[in-house]
Amino acid sequence: MPYGNDDRERRERQRRDRERREHERRERQRRRDAGQVALEYLGFLPVLLVTAMAAVQLGLIAYTAQQAGTAARTGARSASLDEDYQQHCKAALSDWLADRTTCTAAYSGEEVTVTASVQIPSVVPGWTFDDAEKTATMPLDR
Repeated sequence: MPYGNDDRERRERQRRDRERREHERRERQRRRDAGQVALEYLGFLPVLLVTAMAAVQLGLIAYTAQQAGTAARTGARSASLDEDYQQHCKAALSDWLADRTTCTAAYSGEEVTVTASVQIPSVVPGWTFDDAEKTATMPLDR
């Protein structure tokens, strides 16, 4: 019976060798997959950055439009009281937007209309936008 034990031991060794080779093959495949994932992430990174910058830009556009409305209302209120509407118009804005703002007034009959035009800043070089322009009308209170 010694022959039977040798045969069993040989088969057991072969089985262990097959399992070891299979484990090594899976380990090589896992490392290769990890490298592929890193490359795919690097390829996707520019898309992710542009999307994030576009979202920030959209928020900046909305904020600038809101600030233009505030400036127009403040300017119209000041113009209706015969005060310096341009100074008040710019003072109503965030400091970093005030230098990019123009305010004009149009008097007609018993009311004044002030238009505030604020240049929309760009997060991405090369992206340009029209100005955010808002208008407010108030009755004259002189």
